[in-house]
Amino acid sequence: MSVQANKKVDVFALFLPEIKDRLNERNFAQVKEIIKSIPIMDLVEGIKLLEGNHKVLVFKLFSQKRAIEVFENLSFDDQSYLLNNLNNQEISEILNEMASDERADLFKDLPDRVVKKLKGLMKKEEVDDLNRLLEYAEDTAGSLMTTELIELRPSMTAKKALLSVQENYRPGQIKDINSIYITDESHKLLGEVTLQMLIIASPDMLIKDIMTQVDWIKVNPDMPSTGVAKNFEKYDLLNMPVVNAENYLLGIITIDDVVDLIHKERTKEIYEIGKMSTKEGEEIRYAHIGSMGLIKRRAGWLIFLLMFDFLTGTVLKTFEHALTTVVALTFFIPMLLDTGGNAGNQTSITIIRGLGTGDVTFENAWKVINMELKAALIMGVIVGGVAFARAVLLQQSPMLAVVVGLTMMAIVLLAIVTGLFLPLVSKKVGLDPAVLAGPITTSIVDVIGLIIYFKIAQALIPALKM
Repeated sequence: MSVQANKKVDVFALFLPEIKDRLNERNFAQVKEIIKSIPIMDLVEGIKLLEGNHKVLVFKLFSQKRAIEVFENLSFDDQSYLLNNLNNQEISEILNEMASDERADLFKDLPDRVVKKLKGLMKKEEVDDLNRLLEYAEDTAGSLMTTELIELRPSMTAKKALLSVQENYRPGQIKDINSIYITDESHKLLGEVTLQMLIIASPDMLIKDIMTQVDWIKVNPDMPSTGVAKNFEKYDLLNMPVVNAENYLLGIITIDDVVDLIHKERTKEIYEIGKMSTKEGEEIRYAHIGSMGLIKRRAGWLIFLLMFDFLTGTVLKTFEHALTTVVALTFFIPMLLDTGGNAGNQTSITIIRGLGTGDVTFENAWKVINMELKAALIMGVIVGGVAFARAVLLQQSPMLAVVVGLTMMAIVLLAIVTGLFLPLVSKKVGLDPAVLAGPITTSIVDVIGLIIYFKIAQALIPALKM
């Protein structure tokens, strides 16, 4: 199988058998030929499929530029494995040429003894830059930014600026040159100019005459990363400057870092709603996780929720007399609780998403509450009517149908109110709404809903009146 004959195929897995065979034969030249046309991200995925020694052999066949790009995108475990199996010269080349933000992300998770060793293999200026980035707290703009960038001066001509870009651009380290920032001699941010503007501008035109202001898009290094992501989404940005309180340019955040951040946040939200361990937004991939991995991600929450469900059994035991006297009450319990859980989840998910996007804030909370309560009343009547009709058809008992219909109305109201207020309260006290709102909403609906059901039944069904 040759790469030339399969130009349209760019999935590493399709080449895996041949790559393994050539590695076992020590035919490294042919392996190098195979992998040179495979896209970077397919190589990243493919390395995960190789055994330990083969990982190192394939990695050593990359050109330096490709090796750095692949390394930056590997999982922390694969990065650590390579660092433990490459020689000092190879490690030095990778660490010194990595993008500064990717390098900082790697070092944050390494043991102190390994950090000390690796810093000894790096250039002093790169170590100083790394130390500055490591000072920023996790999940802030400072932790996302890269310090490799191109700066232009306002007195430059467009021609000189283009030459400066060409001279200072370093593939792999400088991620983005769509927007280039203008600073004075002390690196104070003055504005930006796009590469397109530089190209079409008259060669003698001064940068100060074509640059635009950036006051509305620059951020402080301490801004939470979620705020950074919202700005990128709101203003459709490709990059954003990071400045200190005195407006000195510290670095830039590029869209690829924000896409990764948004992806992790969305993944984390989905897993939180599904009640699984989020592991900071790390995706569950069946190709790598294994059965024990699934158990670790799920078992804790299942046990936690099971303990909440003990309360439901306690309530049923308390009203055991009602169940044995009017057995038909049992038929409608699943319908009542499931509908209540669904109504609560609909509301809580909408509120949680609104809090995440900024659509729901504490400033407009009363407007949202008013809207949800009106909807709850109407939905309670509609769903309660459907439940009443179902009970009449199933049991031909008007009084039992009234009990079921009234209970359904009450449970839907209870579920929506709980799903509305719990995320808001969680957010107010600094907790993650997605973590607490789901299980607590369901538990409240189950326990209080059953109590409401049996109390209404005791009040309206003659056989249950004390």
